Amino acid sequence: MKRTNEQTLKQALEEMLRTYQLEGKLAEMRVIKAWPQVTGKLISRHTRNIYINKKKLFVRIDSPAIKNELFYNRQKVVDLLNQETGEKVIEEIVFI
Repeated sequence: MKRTNEQTLKQALEEMLRTYQLEGKLAEMRVIKAWPQVTGKLISRHTRNIYINKKKLFVRIDSPAIKNELFYNRQKVVDLLNQETGEKVIEEIVFI
């Protein structure tokens, strides 16, 4: 019986991501990309910087009123971002 080493492109890419341990970084980039869809145009316009470090999402907002409103709804935003990406990528949001 002849064995083949064939796999789909998707399988090859997933294996490459696992091998080079890039799955986490790719998931973090999905969260950053999902920020405008989850929060909407108004908040996106006032977002100046966004990055992830140790499962914490750091977001710089230039409007104190919007920052305050987001602060009270931060767990809902975390849940929506994780739901959008399909996995638990972030655990907390820090507004700076």
